[in-house]
Amino acid sequence: MTFTSTRSVASETSLYTILRGLAPDGGLYVPRTQPAKSALPAPALADCERAALGAFFDDVPAAVRDAAVANLLAKFPAEDPIPLVDADGFKILELFHGPTGAFKDVALSVLPVLMAAAAEGRRVLILTATSGDTGSAAMAGFSDVPGVEVAVFFPNTGTSRIQRLQMTTPAAKNVHGIAIRGNFDDAQAAVKRIFSDPAIRAEAESAGVTLSSANSINTGRLVPQIAYYLLAASKLGGKTFDVVVPSGNFGNILAAYYAKLLGAPIRTFACASNVNDVLARFVRTGVYDPGPSFTVTNSPSMDIRKSSNVERLLWLVNGGLEDPAAACAATKKLMDDFAASGRYELDAAAKARFQADFVSGVATPEETEAEMRLMRERCGYVLDPHTAVATAVARRLGLPKDGVPCVVAATATPYKFPETCARAFGRDVLDDPPPAFAALETAPVTQNLVVDVAGIDDAVRALFR
Repeated sequence: MTFTSTRSVASETSLYTILRGLAPDGGLYVPRTQPAKSALPAPALADCERAALGAFFDDVPAAVRDAAVANLLAKFPAEDPIPLVDADGFKILELFHGPTGAFKDVALSVLPVLMAAAAEGRRVLILTATSGDTGSAAMAGFSDVPGVEVAVFFPNTGTSRIQRLQMTTPAAKNVHGIAIRGNFDDAQAAVKRIFSDPAIRAEAESAGVTLSSANSINTGRLVPQIAYYLLAASKLGGKTFDVVVPSGNFGNILAAYYAKLLGAPIRTFACASNVNDVLARFVRTGVYDPGPSFTVTNSPSMDIRKSSNVERLLWLVNGGLEDPAAACAATKKLMDDFAASGRYELDAAAKARFQADFVSGVATPEETEAEMRLMRERCGYVLDPHTAVATAVARRLGLPKDGVPCVVAATATPYKFPETCARAFGRDVLDDPPPAFAALETAPVTQNLVVDVAGIDDAVRALFR
């Protein structure tokens, strides 16, 4: 499989895209061709991960792919590390049983092995913007990995207390949690600009440093997530199903879309948003317009208005797998429109293609906590607020329906959000925290740097030394 930028036709290897993260033209790397469909793998995480890596990273040596899967299994030793649980008519795909309690842990247990192979001994500095979960998963995944340093930029306010502790207490010398006086969009914009800035890249190269990313803009983060939905399909015995994903940066639901290209029988993709509802509105109207308002909510990992992975979908719905050059031109125009006016709109053909597969809905913070109570009252299941957004939206959409199972991506453990849980239920119902979470309460703070948005560049340059 070769990859191209979403904005200009290229032909790059898998390992190059993993090392590079973002394309030089500011675009994201996407597979140039339709991956071959095959029979669903066995209902085991290792088999599904091998299938995803083999389909999209077939030019990566098999020994490297196998080592990546082995590293994943070492971090997820349970017999069934991603259970599919029945709860109030939904199939809850529990993606949170990793080291930091978030769905990113799977991919960020695979990526370090792929990154080491891509680096070929070069020193790598990974820059990552996070709204709460990616940062801690990246710091855990790359902790003490030789030759790699990680700088995580996260909002100084807006994350949960546990999320913040996960990013401010790591002791490994190669990971750096840096709070910014701004929001996720500010951090993401700065990181993407740095990747595209020739001067900063030249400074890094002269210091012997290669810049990369652990966000889902990196193919090495996105592709391993495809396994989630292959696994759900396999556990359902190949039956058609709908999928509902609480969406912030759009990477997780995009992974489900790629799983369908591989053969997962997904009928509809439901994009669930909180009141920062740019994605829900985009699905409904075909117009991407973040608008002027930003709200800090009780589902902080979704407090995002500028979702990077939408650009990959733009390329796909503009016919990228059929005519890459035309899709690159169309995507570049849309992104140029966004840079110039802060919004863009799909044309009629792309909009129709998009809306044939995607639906959406919104849950407010109050509706989110009401959904958490409802689920617990009905079946004793405790949701984290992000997954509650998804089940609330699923109910509003009338899912499940037509006898088709509804798979809900449970993206985080409720133990990451004890304050919201206590508020939703009127008391503390989280009585058995995982040992890693309990240890956070007494862990010393090792990461205490706070910078203005304008100071992000200097914070990055300091790590070149």
